[in-house]
Amino acid sequence: MRASRVTLIFTIALMAMSILAACGQTPAAPAAQAPAAAEQPTAAASGAVTKTYADMTLCFPQLGAESDWRTANTASFKETATTLGIKQLVFSDAQQKQENQISAVRACIQQGVDVIALPPVVEDGWEPVLTEAKNAGIPVIIVDRSVSADPSLYAAHIGSDMVLEGERAAEEFNKMFPDGGAILELSGTTGSGAAVGRAKGLRNKLNPNITILDTQTGNFTRAEAVPVMQAFLKKYKPGTDFQGIFIHNDDMGIGVIEALKAAGINPGDLKIVSVDGTRGGFQAMVDGWFQADVECNPLLGPQVMEMALKLMNGEPVDREVLTNETVYYPDKAAELLPTRQY
Repeated sequence: MRASRVTLIFTIALMAMSILAACGQTPAAPAAQAPAAAEQPTAAASGAVTKTYADMTLCFPQLGAESDWRTANTASFKETATTLGIKQLVFSDAQQKQENQISAVRACIQQGVDVIALPPVVEDGWEPVLTEAKNAGIPVIIVDRSVSADPSLYAAHIGSDMVLEGERAAEEFNKMFPDGGAILELSGTTGSGAAVGRAKGLRNKLNPNITILDTQTGNFTRAEAVPVMQAFLKKYKPGTDFQGIFIHNDDMGIGVIEALKAAGINPGDLKIVSVDGTRGGFQAMVDGWFQADVECNPLLGPQVMEMALKLMNGEPVDREVLTNETVYYPDKAAELLPTRQY
C-alpha cells in the first residue's frame, strides 16, 4: 500500500511538471513566428514603394543654344517637367563647351540628383565623370548625341540614328545626280556625335560617281555657316565645280542661303539637302532652296522622363531608343509648315 502511494505521488509530480513546462512554452510561440513576419516586409521597409514624378530630381546639362533645334529640345524638357509635375529640373547651359558640361554633371552628382540626362557636346572624354556618376549610384541617360565611352557607364541612349540621317541624305543626292556630280559639305561641331554620324552615313551610301569636293565645319550655327559658304564660293564655281550642298542642320542651312543670295545665286540653282526638319527648314523648302530635309526630332522630353522614372523605380529599360523620323520634301512643305512644333 505504501508503495502504491509513492507511485501515485510520483505520477502526480510528473503531470505537474508537464503542465508547467507547457505553460512556460506558451509565450515563446509568437517569437517562433517572428522570422516569418520579417520575410514579408512592408513596401516602405523594402524600398519598393513606387516613386512618382513628384519625387524626381532630373539633371539636364544642356550643351548650348546654338540652333532652333536645340531651343526646341530645351523647351521640350522644361515643358514636360512642368506638365508632369516633377520635383526639380536642374537645368544648365554649357554654351557648347564640354568642360562646362562636365562641371555641371559633377555639381549634380554632389547634389544627389535621381537621374542625369546628358546631351554631350562631343563624343570623347566622358569616362571619368560617367564613372563618378555610376559610383554615386546615379543613372545617366545619353540624350540626342552619342558618346564613345564604355556603355556600362550609362543606362541608355535616347535620340536619333545620326548615321541613318547621313545615309538618307546620300540617297537624296543619288536620286538628284544619277549621272554623277560634286557636292560640298557643311558639317556640325567637330567631334560631336551628330557631325560624326551624319558624315559617316553620307559616305556610306553616296554613289561613287558623286564626289565630296570639300567639307568644313559651321559648328551647327547660322552665324558661322555664312563665312564658310562665302569661302567656298570664292574657291569653287557653283554649278561647274559643284552642284549640291549637304548641310548638317537647318540653322547652318539658313546661313548658307544668306551667302548664296548675296552671291546672286537663285533658289534651285544648287541642290541642297539639310537635316532637322525645323520650321526654318520647311520655309527654305517652300522658297525653293532645300530639295529635301531629313528629320531629326528634338522633342525628347517625354521619352527621357518616362525612362528616368523607370530607372528610379529599378525597372528595366531599353539600352537604345531611337526616335521615329522621316524625310520631308518641298511638295508637302507648305501644307505641313503650320503644323510644325519647332
